[in-house]
Amino acid sequence: MSAKQRIHGGPDGLGAPLHDFSTNSNACGPCPAALAAVRQADATRYPDAGYTALHRQLAAFHGVDDARVLLAASASEFIFRITALVAGQGARAVWLPPLSYGDYAQASGAHGLAVARKPEDAQLLWACEPSSPLGAAQADLPALVDGCKAQTLVVLDRAYEPLRLSAAATLSPQQLNNTWQLWTPNKALGLTGVRAAYAIAPLGQEDSAAALEQLCPSWPVGAHGEAMLQAWTGREAQDWLAASLETLREWKARQIAVCESLGWRCLASEANFFCAQPALLDGLSLQQALAALRAQGLKLRDTASFGLPGHVRLGVQPPAVQDALHNAWQQLFKTS
Repeated sequence: MSAKQRIHGGPDGLGAPLHDFSTNSNACGPCPAALAAVRQADATRYPDAGYTALHRQLAAFHGVDDARVLLAASASEFIFRITALVAGQGARAVWLPPLSYGDYAQASGAHGLAVARKPEDAQLLWACEPSSPLGAAQADLPALVDGCKAQTLVVLDRAYEPLRLSAAATLSPQQLNNTWQLWTPNKALGLTGVRAAYAIAPLGQEDSAAALEQLCPSWPVGAHGEAMLQAWTGREAQDWLAASLETLREWKARQIAVCESLGWRCLASEANFFCAQPALLDGLSLQQALAALRAQGLKLRDTASFGLPGHVRLGVQPPAVQDALHNAWQQLFKTS
């Protein structure tokens, strides 16, 4: 699949949707403190090539040694880089969750790695919790981490952990210390256009961390991304995030009720998004319905690319946007 054929949420060839359910960005955003930091970033200078202060801030924020923190241009960039690392070390296969983000498989295919049927047959294991597209706990994740071989790299994508609205992470602190943790705060801060991410290396994998640093180009994060990540670790941004989660819980309950009023079947979720199976009448296909909604300025994410056909993923949106979806869907079936 070429870059032009990759399926993602957000703006597309038609531009930015008026009402966008297709991304999982925090709909309460942007975070004022993070946005101010980005706007004040000095784009006339290179960042410190070693990101010395940022490494210290992120390490202190997570309570880990500085050496365990690796910066990345984005989560997708890190996905491709760590896949390149294991491929260069002789890996033959990766394991993917049954439903998962397409870049895991895209990176594996780019490096000639097969997708293993069983975790024990892979040298790189991907996990995501809350998962995407479901926004739920990943089945058997603790057993997966405990059962993997010592030489196997396990990467836990924690993109949606800051946007968890219910339940709790299933891995213990000790199990987390045995995994690579990939963090992308731009979603939680409502600033997905600012590309910057970081990973926390497992305890005892200093060699792999050093090898990943060798594969990284200079200045993977620009001045704006650096400013966003620095703001992320601050009290003001964290307090704002905590308050936004309360709002998102209320909006999510209302949005599920709106979808159910349309006859949609909503799947369980712990995050700021959920999947639903729309009620399609009169022989209209899901793709036709989504295209008709897109023409009206509403975009939903078809989850077929995740391995879940016949469903859509909806990021939680404010009530007025929910009502726009409700009205557009009803109008669609009146005219179809």
